[in-house]
Amino acid sequence: MYNIRPAVRSDSAEIFGLITALAEYEKMSDLVTGTADDLEKLLFDSGVGHCIVAEDGGRLIGMALYFYNLSTFKCRAGIHLEDLFVLPERRGEGIGKQLLHTLCQIAKDENLGRLEWECLDWNTPSLEFYHHMGAESLDEWVHLRVDESRFDEFLSK
Repeated sequence: MYNIRPAVRSDSAEIFGLITALAEYEKMSDLVTGTADDLEKLLFDSGVGHCIVAEDGGRLIGMALYFYNLSTFKCRAGIHLEDLFVLPERRGEGIGKQLLHTLCQIAKDENLGRLEWECLDWNTPSLEFYHHMGAESLDEWVHLRVDESRFDEFLSK
């Protein structure tokens, strides 16, 4: 039986392993440039990143990595779920649902305004799962990004 708990520093390497497995699933392994040490600093030294994990028998089988954002319209903070991942062999057991419920409970307990995340448009199983849970797609919004490789170009315009 698994349990959901806040990540601790000693989980860093295993969480990073889950992140690399997620990157493989999303066909984005070439975009992983950080290290387990970088992740450890992000989660436990910077105050920026946060993570909850699903553990079974001393092994991590899932994780939800998140950070706080804000809504100017609500004048309240919220949670942005950056990554949700459950090992393929453990999917269908309710682990992802429990991770999402835990994040939603954190948002509720901390009087936050929302819980939000993105999902790749081709990831039909996840999209169906999220919609079944009651999440709504915000199709009128376009997600924009300037990656670090384009900072100089962006600054030159």
